[in-house]
Amino acid sequence: MATRFKLVFFSPKESTTSILSHLFAKHPQTVGRIGNYQSCAFVTPGVGQFLASDGAKPAIGAVGELERVDEDKVEVVVRDEGESREITEAITALKEVRPYEEVAYEVYRMEPF
Repeated sequence: MATRFKLVFFSPKESTTSILSHLFAKHPQTVGRIGNYQSCAFVTPGVGQFLASDGAKPAIGAVGELERVDEDKVEVVVRDEGESREITEAITALKEVRPYEEVAYEVYRMEPF
């Protein structure tokens, strides 16, 4: 039986659609697929904040200044056939297209019931 994971990440509002399009195009059978539905995601608006430290190269804001950004929290299901290959590939694809220097993400294993 396949394992399912939930991948949660944060994106500037203006980048969310392009990030999701990239993930769904690159992994149409595993990312955002729930039963007979594809390109499934849940997007919640919010405000993220960060303070870039010395050595950082922020895409938004400046080193030493607190930055607040309108962001989306994005949740997608990732179907994994084993050995965590598909979730690892989904994270790699997310990192390829992210607009930020660092990508904040979370991964949860979903239990079957």
